Amino acid sequence: MKFPFSKRRSKSQVGLLLSDDPICLPGYTPLDKVPEIVTACRRVASLIGSTTIHLMSNTDHGDERIVNELSKLIDISPCPTMTRPTWMEYIVMDMLLYGGGNAVVLPHTRNGYLESLEPIAPGRVSFQAIGRSDYKILIDGIPHAPDDVLHFVYNPDRAYPWKGQGLTTSLEDLAKNLKQASATKNAFFSSRWKPSVVIKVDSDNENLSTPQGRDKILKDYIDNNEAGKPWLIPAEQMDIVQVKPLSLADLAINDSVQIDKKAVAAIVGVPAYMVGVGEYRKDEYNAFVETTIMTICKYIATELTKKLILSPKWYLRFNVWSLKDYDLKSVSDVLLAGADRGFVNGDEWRDRVNLAPAGLKEFKVLENYIPYDLSGKQKKLTPADQ
Repeated sequence: MKFPFSKRRSKSQVGLLLSDDPICLPGYTPLDKVPEIVTACRRVASLIGSTTIHLMSNTDHGDERIVNELSKLIDISPCPTMTRPTWMEYIVMDMLLYGGGNAVVLPHTRNGYLESLEPIAPGRVSFQAIGRSDYKILIDGIPHAPDDVLHFVYNPDRAYPWKGQGLTTSLEDLAKNLKQASATKNAFFSSRWKPSVVIKVDSDNENLSTPQGRDKILKDYIDNNEAGKPWLIPAEQMDIVQVKPLSLADLAINDSVQIDKKAVAAIVGVPAYMVGVGEYRKDEYNAFVETTIMTICKYIATELTKKLILSPKWYLRFNVWSLKDYDLKSVSDVLLAGADRGFVNGDEWRDRVNLAPAGLKEFKVLENYIPYDLSGKQKKLTPADQ
C-alpha cells in the first residue's frame, strides 16, 4: 500500500518499506523480494484459499449449514475473473505482505442483489483519516465509506486501529540479513578463485607498477590455462599462497541463515519446515492450523459477515478443521466410536474414508446405550424376588 509520507526518516511508513520506487533508502530490501518471507506468506494464503466457506444459521437445534445463492457466490464464484481459492489467496497476501496489512474488496450489486466481490490492487487504494476513529477508503481517488467496502485488516496500527500494518516492522532487519547472506553466497560461488589466493610476485618486476602490468602477469601465466590443468609459473618470480577462511562454513553463513529463517517462520506464524528449516512434524502443523490459520480466517469471516449478511441468525465460517492432518486410522476410529452411540451413520463414515455412499443413512446404537433418565429402570437393577 503506497501511503503518502513525508521526507522525515521513519521505519514505520508502509509506502517507504514496500515501494519499488527509487525513493527507498539505499540498502533496504523490500519484503516481497525475499524468497523466505514470500514463501511463508504464500503457504498461509494457499491453505486459507483452499478452505471451504460455510454459510451457517443459528437454529433451535444448533447451527446448520445453508446452501443458497449467497453461499454459492461467496464459496464458489465471488469474482467472475477469478476462482474462489485465487480470490482468497489474493486477499490474504495483501493482508500479510503486499497491502501492508490491508486488503480491500469492492462489492458490486445489481437490482439490489450482490453480484461480485472485486479485490482491489494495493496501488489503487489509499486511506484518509477523519479524526482518530473514522476514515474514508479511496479507490482510484474516489472516496468510499467503510461500510460500503470490505476492508480486511492484519496487525492493527497503534495510532489508527482501523488500518493494518502487516508484517513490515518485524521483518525489516531479517529481510536485510537474508538478502546479504544470499549475496555473499552467490559472490563466493561465482568467484573464479576458489579457494581465494594471493600471488606473491618479485618486487623488481616493473609490471607491478601499473594495473595493466598486473593484468598482463595474470593473463600470461594464469588466464591462458584451461580448467583442471596445472599452473606453470617461474618459481623465482612467483609464490602462490592460499587465504583462509575460505568456506561458507568458516564464515558461519549457513548458521546465520538458519537462525534468520526460523525467526521469519516464528514472526509469520508458520512451521519452520515451510521455509526450509527442520523437518515436518504433525503436532506442529496442527498447532499452526489452530492458531495462525484459524486467526486469519476469523478476521476474514467476521468482516464478510458484518458487511454482507443481513440476517442476525446467519454467519460465515471457514471449515478450518478440514486442513488438519489426521491419519486415516484415527479418523476411522473416532467415527466408529460415534457410530456406536448414534452420532454418525454409515455413509458419513464412508465419506470420510473416501468410499462411495452405500445407502447407510440409519443411525444405530448398541442395545445397552439408553437415555440417562431411564438408567434406573434396567431389569438388572430390579430385585430378584419382584
